[in-house]
Amino acid sequence: MTAVFACTVFAARVWSAEPGFALRDGDRVAFLGDSITEQRLYTTYIEAYTMTRFPKAKFAFWNAGWGGDTSWLRARSFPDEKILHAAAADAQQKMIEESVDGPLQRDILSFKPTVVFVNFGMNDHNYEAFREDIFKTYVRSQTHLVKSLARNQARTVLLTPQPIESKGPDPSVDARNVALRKFADGLKEVATAEGATFVDQFDPYMAIVKREHALDAACSVGGGDEVHPGPAGHTLMAAIILKKLNAPALVSRVELAVSDGSTGKVVASEKCVVGNFKIDGGRISFERTDDSLPMPVDPRALNALKLAPVLADLNRYELKVTGLKEDRYEISIDDALVATVGREELAQGWNLSNAAGPINKQAQEVLALIFQKNETGKTLWEARIHNRKEQATLPQVLADLEATIDATRQPKPHKFALKPAAK
Repeated sequence: MTAVFACTVFAARVWSAEPGFALRDGDRVAFLGDSITEQRLYTTYIEAYTMTRFPKAKFAFWNAGWGGDTSWLRARSFPDEKILHAAAADAQQKMIEESVDGPLQRDILSFKPTVVFVNFGMNDHNYEAFREDIFKTYVRSQTHLVKSLARNQARTVLLTPQPIESKGPDPSVDARNVALRKFADGLKEVATAEGATFVDQFDPYMAIVKREHALDAACSVGGGDEVHPGPAGHTLMAAIILKKLNAPALVSRVELAVSDGSTGKVVASEKCVVGNFKIDGGRISFERTDDSLPMPVDPRALNALKLAPVLADLNRYELKVTGLKEDRYEISIDDALVATVGREELAQGWNLSNAAGPINKQAQEVLALIFQKNETGKTLWEARIHNRKEQATLPQVLADLEATIDATRQPKPHKFALKPAAK
């Protein structure tokens, strides 16, 4: 016996970024920071989330991270820091303006951003115990950055750096981390005073580090060195930032109910369209067209999914099926087996976001293209700084990559099927 049901098609579609999320349709997003930003990892993951979750919205992203840099842009202007930290308020403000304004115009404002993520502090505190003189320079520099960006109609997101992952059972007692924590408190005051968005990466990341180091003092949560996390650490950073910016967790969801093994119905669907639902000989099938793709998770960063609820917080691509009789079911998408899932898991709602198959493959293609685009952007930026001939041809290469990303991030219809797993 075959039962066919078509779910209700929801007419009202909202393609722009959701209310409450910090990034909006049409935003031009720039990242300003040090070598951690220059790694182009957490920034690429934030970009990949945004581009896949809102495929009809328009965004542009630019990374201006520079190794060794500080909030007074020392790697770009080379001020005399001994004089800078010792200067009185008015003299220090003038030195900061002289150090910041030129590079800020060249590296950030020329992009005409509407949103700028600022991630400084790791080098600012000079990798030593807390110093009041450096702290005052840091606060005044961050304040100047926010004011300068606001004058140019850009919203600022002030990020604390993640903690230093020193060896030992409790990295929070490291004098460098004690200093970073105080710098984070000062940054929060700047954000409050200037109306910027504040994101504390330090405490959530440190909580994970302390938990894991209590179990293994020599472990590496970030997967890189103590200052520069690898892909797993950057995935944690991106997840912390996105969650603080009210990034929506739900990609889409479908709920099905099976009554007697041969009949059933589509109970609910959110952010997708479901059609051609059938039950035939114990095999359940339907077509699903989602509003967006799941966020791609870097294959090098899968350990991050064991350390924090990244998928639950940001990447819920759900299938719920109640009334099933068998213990386990094979799930296929476009005739490709993606997983074997238990009846109870399906009854509670199973998250397919990181399952193998054509949907994950498409999301991974978007991520790979964004990495390629960002490396091209870095080459273009360096060519402009050093007046190299590549600056004439790379803008078109960049535009072509952006067009390919736009095409690749559009969701496609897929055929889903569930059948009892072989015993």
